[in-house]
Amino acid sequence: MKDRIFRDILPQVSKPARYMGNEVNMIKKEWEPCRIKMAFAFPDVYEVGMSHVGSKILYGLINEKTDHLMERVYAPWPDMEEEMRRQGISLYTLESFKPLRDFDLLGFTLQYELAITNVLNMLDMAGIPVWSRERDEEYPLIIAGGPVVFNPEPYADFFDLFLIGDGEEMLPEFLDCCWENRHLPKGELLLKLAELEGVYLPSLYRVDYQEDGRLKQMTPKLNSLPLTVRKRVVRDLDQAYFPERPVLPYMNIVHDRAVLEVMRGCQRGCRFCHAGMVYRPVRERSLETLQRQADQQLANTGYEEISLTSLSTLDYSGVDPLVKELVQAYQHQGTGVSLPSLRVDAFSIELANEVQKVRKTTLTLAPEAGTQRLRDAINKNVSEEQLLQAVKAAFQSGWLSLKLYFMIGLPGETEADLLGILDLLEKVRDLGDQYARKKVEIRASIASFVPKAHTPFQWQAQNSIQELEQKRRLLTLSKRRRIKLSFHDSKTSYLEGVLSRGDRRLSLPIYRAWQKGCKFDGWSEYFNFGKWLEAFQEAEIDTDFYTTRSRSYDEVLPWDFIDIGVSKAFLKAENEKASQGIITEDCRWHECEGCGICPAFEVELDLKEEVRG
Repeated sequence: MKDRIFRDILPQVSKPARYMGNEVNMIKKEWEPCRIKMAFAFPDVYEVGMSHVGSKILYGLINEKTDHLMERVYAPWPDMEEEMRRQGISLYTLESFKPLRDFDLLGFTLQYELAITNVLNMLDMAGIPVWSRERDEEYPLIIAGGPVVFNPEPYADFFDLFLIGDGEEMLPEFLDCCWENRHLPKGELLLKLAELEGVYLPSLYRVDYQEDGRLKQMTPKLNSLPLTVRKRVVRDLDQAYFPERPVLPYMNIVHDRAVLEVMRGCQRGCRFCHAGMVYRPVRERSLETLQRQADQQLANTGYEEISLTSLSTLDYSGVDPLVKELVQAYQHQGTGVSLPSLRVDAFSIELANEVQKVRKTTLTLAPEAGTQRLRDAINKNVSEEQLLQAVKAAFQSGWLSLKLYFMIGLPGETEADLLGILDLLEKVRDLGDQYARKKVEIRASIASFVPKAHTPFQWQAQNSIQELEQKRRLLTLSKRRRIKLSFHDSKTSYLEGVLSRGDRRLSLPIYRAWQKGCKFDGWSEYFNFGKWLEAFQEAEIDTDFYTTRSRSYDEVLPWDFIDIGVSKAFLKAENEKASQGIITEDCRWHECEGCGICPAFEVELDLKEEVRG
């Protein structure tokens, strides 16, 4: 099959390097001696999937540290799909070019709700039925993990099992269990796997609804199954596996550089943030570990840039000495250090100056809201004074381009809050005129708020498409000099909102949307909202039920059975604080706020370095 692909297909498609494999540091294990054969599927194009840190971790961990095998597969771009379907080529992995049906296990990582149609498309291209109920013993087990599966219910009918929590903590154990019980019939094997902490077997849970459409209850069909599924957590990140020989692609990818995961989790407590809740508690890697990982990655890849990644990199307790030591160690060989979006304070600007001493590119800040009242409501813990001081310091240091992130549609938002975005941007531009040596460029990226499961705002209503469009018009009618606004698509945000708080009844419209040709829904050139609306109408689904409707505290939510360690009482209290404009301090630097994560998992905040004063 490999010869046919290289001879007949790859010359016909764009970017053939996506489908060739054989990259530097690729791990190709002998097939027969390995135990469980797993294909790891990223339901997006190669350039996106190859940039994902979690995929790199699991790929290296399973292949280097276990007797199992893991190979990679990504969603083919439509031109490649067309050629493969025309010539009868099944979807294959990049290491062995074996069809996905030859594997024991096919695992998808779900990073974004709208990737689900790509999942169905990849299964179909592999000759695997998309409905779990139609797959018998001859097909691989189909599993999923990632942040989206903290509410797995909209996708429950497509997967055999879900793995909830940190993958490196549970996947080796999961594969061992598959191997030890490989001779059992599929039904018995699934029950054995469901005994593992963090594993959810959706087909053996019964879901009942009330007459008004709200969820009534969810109950296991067997007494051996748990009422709640508790996420898995890596307790000591310093001891956890991290790849020092990552696969090096032959083409440019989205994040084409060495990566250091400096910490996991975030306890700043932004009330809109899904990742900030489900990835608690904060765990850090030591300076020594990170320096060793940097040395090894650069030696094994030749990359000329190191990215420090986490949900809030500037909150890493050792970020100051780490950045300075990395810059000092590698600047002589032309290797730079990059930081993600910065906290809005002077310390962030000092570090940004440290990593970009030679050339100032774009500086990114995220105030999220235009007024202090609304920033307090979402618990952003950033004042306008802090923002403007940071901006002033940036312009004085030679920065000429700033990008700021905002959201519209936040709970309690008023017209004054929207206009506050423009007022704040004007103040930023005026500081540039005052303190920068040249004309500055100010850009604002404006996203639409989408309520997420397991956050304080999980009970809040989402703005309708019409409301979001009205707010967009309000912001664009008032032209401001040298300020560029870009908006996320309101229809995409609306669909994301349907899926993010959905239940099992959404499986049918998802399936019908895919049948109508929906795929790559996260890509604007392929997203077709009209087809999605047709699918919902045919399935008799009222999408506003999942989006623009507020929930009461006593409503049973589809994701309530997932235990993330953060108590529902804490989420309720945070939602109430939001309506009163009361902030909650970061418990790393202040007293415990009682979210429940530390006692639930018997952990303590893991800060490797002394807390900055």
